[in-house]
Amino acid sequence: MSPEAGLSSPRVRTPATLEKYLLNTTADPSAITNEPPFFEVQVVHKTRVAKDIWRFDLQHADASPLPPFTAGSHLTVQVPGGARRNYSLCSDPADIGTYQIAVKRDAQGRGGSVAMADGVNEGDRLMISAPRNNFELHPRAADSLFIAGGIGITPILSMMRQLKHQGHPFKLIYCTRDPENTAFLEELSAPEFAAQVQLHHDQGDIGNALDLWPLFEKPGNAHVYCCGPRGLMDAVADMSGHWPSGAIHFESFGVDASAFAANTAFTVHLQKAGIDLPVAAGQSILEALRVHGVQVPSSCESGTCGSCRTGLLGGAAEHRDMVLSDEEKESQSQIMVCISRATSPQLVLDL
Repeated sequence: MSPEAGLSSPRVRTPATLEKYLLNTTADPSAITNEPPFFEVQVVHKTRVAKDIWRFDLQHADASPLPPFTAGSHLTVQVPGGARRNYSLCSDPADIGTYQIAVKRDAQGRGGSVAMADGVNEGDRLMISAPRNNFELHPRAADSLFIAGGIGITPILSMMRQLKHQGHPFKLIYCTRDPENTAFLEELSAPEFAAQVQLHHDQGDIGNALDLWPLFEKPGNAHVYCCGPRGLMDAVADMSGHWPSGAIHFESFGVDASAFAANTAFTVHLQKAGIDLPVAAGQSILEALRVHGVQVPSSCESGTCGSCRTGLLGGAAEHRDMVLSDEEKESQSQIMVCISRATSPQLVLDL
């Protein structure tokens, strides 16, 4: 969807203070966020690695080396239509000639994965950010235990590759529905990793879920890294409460949308700028703000990092983030504009 799609002309008042809230529109998506600079890459390979999961191999458009990254890093991709989505790097950090990301096509998502899976092919060019890392390996971990679910294998595969080079011990427990839905099954079954990988398929039956308690009953010396569906991460968090807090690490780029109301259009009133902006049903508040040149810091765009935390002065929000506590959500005083929406006709933001 183009940024203008579905938008009516906003009712705008232009006091002198408005200037500091508006930016000149540029082709560089990093110009209105706190993200690293964007640059152009070419899709050199697109490969199906599981049902509805595609791996994209990206190389610098001018054939120069890519910025280095560490295992667990992610980057932001400007997908067809202009939206930005974060994807973990699953490739070997030792290879800066090619980045590899994997995208699960989610027809019930916000549209980014469908745009990538259906609209991006070999030879196409994309704008991406330099990588950054919020899910780093602990440099002094004696051992590493990885717990992945579904597409959550992507950052962990990169971590495994780095630890393999370094000769450090690790184990992976990877939970999926069945072999068809298991990304990178061929790589994980190869001699390089097979002895350190435990696959578990539940066939879509919660009664077949893997019992993780034996892993956490007695705190060990390992650092634990978990990435996957919210239910898996909640289970690991519950079972590891008696472990040292610094030993348990989580990564998530998504919030389960099934529990939320259907997206509808609404407006936001920017209290300081004195303007009203429409937010279309298929658009986030953050995207609507960008269309009109309003600057708000952002990073994850999935409700997990807190960068876009904004004061909420009026209206009722449906909080879809994983940052605010239950008490903060109930107070209706802050909102993550990258993912949360309104349940009232209008929200008043401290912007």
